[in-house]
Amino acid sequence: MVQKMRVALALQPVATALFANSPFFEGKPNGHKSWRSRIWRDLDAARTGTLPFFFEEGMGFQRYVDYVLDVPMYFVYRDGKYIDALGQSFRAFLKGELPALPGEKPTLSDWADHMTTVFPEARVKKYIEMRGADGGPWRRLCALPAFWVGLMYDQNALDAAWDLVKGWDTETRDAMRVAASKDGLQAKVGNFNMHDLAREVVAMSHEGLKARALSGAGGMVPDETHFLNALHESIESGKTPADELLDKYNGEWAGDLSRIYAEYSY
Repeated sequence: MVQKMRVALALQPVATALFANSPFFEGKPNGHKSWRSRIWRDLDAARTGTLPFFFEEGMGFQRYVDYVLDVPMYFVYRDGKYIDALGQSFRAFLKGELPALPGEKPTLSDWADHMTTVFPEARVKKYIEMRGADGGPWRRLCALPAFWVGLMYDQNALDAAWDLVKGWDTETRDAMRVAASKDGLQAKVGNFNMHDLAREVVAMSHEGLKARALSGAGGMVPDETHFLNALHESIESGKTPADELLDKYNGEWAGDLSRIYAEYSY
């Protein structure tokens, strides 16, 4: 879990760059390739971000639990109703001292609910949830899990990804997150070029999927690498969906964003 989360948190900006698809706000370009990623940076520092403590010695499930316990609560769900517990402490809830429900202690369902109110770039549940990518058309919806499966489900690929990122410090990881949201594949942070980095990481994922060798289409497809085709195309062209949209907006659409609904509905 720790190795996977460290890789997931460090490489989430690569996913943000590759899948960037939100360059408009209120009908005009907003200066970012992924406005969605930009918005998350200002939501609530207590429950978002890149979780730098994951990269410290002694990291484990207990440390993550402690983090979630210290995130201020939003609500308690009881009898089909949401009870306002904004800013209250789950640790107090464990002691039966929650102001919103004096004397009551939480159920496992309450804990599961509370865990859904943290929004870091990668989130531990009964699985690891990757949160860096914008939505998109069907091919990219399929490419996203394939990208992460290739990195996470083959140990050689996971080790290679960890070797790539293990020397990065918190400042580098945070700077890459900011740059990815703004510039997508054109992002640069220090000596890092996002386009080159994405090429390397997608190649790792490709090898991981190839090593898994899970066939599909009744055995007609030897592995899952074909799901990465959309990402290979972006890397070769240097353009993400956001770049394509901006090209249309600044070109044949002549600033008329209403045309996006006819040409890019999915």
